[in-house]
Amino acid sequence: MAATLTSKRFTVRDDTDAIELAFDKGWSDGLPVVPPTEARVRAMLDAVRLEPPQQVAFIRDRAVSITAEKVAINAVMAGCKSEYMPVVVAAVEAIGDPRWSYHGPGTSTGGAGVLMIVNGPIAGRLDVNAGDNLFGPGWRANLTIGRAVRLVMRNVCGSRPGTLDRGTLGHPGKLSYVIAENEAESPWTPLHVERGFRPEQSTVTVVASDAPHQFYNQLSNTAEGVLTTLADDMRISGTVMGQSTYVVVLAGEHMRTIAADGWDKKRIRQFLFDATQNSYAHLKRTQRMSGDIAPGDEQKMRPLVASPDDIFVVAAGGRAGAFSCYIPGWGSAKSSQAVTKQVKETS
Repeated sequence: MAATLTSKRFTVRDDTDAIELAFDKGWSDGLPVVPPTEARVRAMLDAVRLEPPQQVAFIRDRAVSITAEKVAINAVMAGCKSEYMPVVVAAVEAIGDPRWSYHGPGTSTGGAGVLMIVNGPIAGRLDVNAGDNLFGPGWRANLTIGRAVRLVMRNVCGSRPGTLDRGTLGHPGKLSYVIAENEAESPWTPLHVERGFRPEQSTVTVVASDAPHQFYNQLSNTAEGVLTTLADDMRISGTVMGQSTYVVVLAGEHMRTIAADGWDKKRIRQFLFDATQNSYAHLKRTQRMSGDIAPGDEQKMRPLVASPDDIFVVAAGGRAGAFSCYIPGWGSAKSSQAVTKQVKETS
């Protein structure tokens, strides 16, 4: 016999009243939610073969246990299909990983979003968008999977704006921030394989991240030309004081130009690491670093991240248009690290 659902029940006249109840109780992110009836919640749990009380993650900083029942309820409210539930569970496992360090990105005035990059066969099966309008509307999987994780953060962990979530500005990715890598057209090793998984495995990589910064280059027909434009923009982005990660998303035209020159992801990372360093003098002149300019500060350089490996290169976005983007990570590697979890499918 399946374990009993233990969450508090509310009686309402219809779905409209249920939606309004969610607003009144503060369970919504500002948009209407799907009422989490027992049948809908059970369908989510069945999709991952988890019993309601099973722990999916433990948020050490909050001393909060996130159970499968709570994940399922929030996945229903977010509008997920039951087949999305394995990705939601893996992402919740990732935000509970001590390396991600929930308290920092979940509470900081920096207002980090939870960027999720889906890799492997499940991305295609669920139609997780890796192409046109990459970060925009139009794909149920992208929007509802990310929304489910944010609702878990809000309703289970207490990360509500103005209380535990102290983001000064925030950004739209805090509602939902999910993409897939375009492995079908990419000439490069997929992100999850670079991070130690097999190509046939499905994963989600979770990164505490700022908003995407788009850049444009239609003039260059070489890898170095495109990446020089990107590096010039990246160099003065974010806190420029040793961030945890940068995710570089290269869309169709730029991807093909760079690949045609024979550049792989390792070479791209190294070029960007070298070309985005700032001198101590520049950082002090622009009030990003304290202290007076000292002899040698014009030659002394500081990188954006600790190592080239902290720059994640992802092939995704539309086939047409000379646009790509980069996404600064939140905090330093000591504050929050990217975490990749396998998506465990039951079929």
